[in-house]
Amino acid sequence: MSTDPAQHPTTLYEAVGGADALRRLSERFYEAVLADPLLAPVFVDFTPAHVDHVAVWLAEVFSGPAGFTAEHGGHQALLRAHLGLGITEEQRLRWMELMTAAVEKELPDDALLRRRVVEYFDWGTRIAKDVSASAPGTDLGDPGPTPRWGWDGLA
Repeated sequence: MSTDPAQHPTTLYEAVGGADALRRLSERFYEAVLADPLLAPVFVDFTPAHVDHVAVWLAEVFSGPAGFTAEHGGHQALLRAHLGLGITEEQRLRWMELMTAAVEKELPDDALLRRRVVEYFDWGTRIAKDVSASAPGTDLGDPGPTPRWGWDGLA
């Protein structure tokens, strides 16, 4: 596919292949995470529902259905879920390695699409790491609506 965004579907959600593709991405990623000695401890409270929640979050971020906001509490809930995790930079970088590998296996063979998706994860994991340093129950203020990520990055 072209590296020109004008040659791509309108949204990243459409370009990745929609909800089914994001669910496969999430499944592949969490299989690797739960087997990884550096990351598994961060996900000690992991449940299979987490895979679905991440796929629904990504759908909304990539301009698909707004199911995370409607059903799971939106941006505030996602940030609160990271409070107290104490994510290290080493863990963040390993998370990025595993997610990049999952992106390469599960998303269409399109360099620009994959780059934009990985750029979102890099941006998001930096926020998650920062938030994770605060104690559970910390008042995060109003983070605003769920962010949207597109062909040009943060919308």
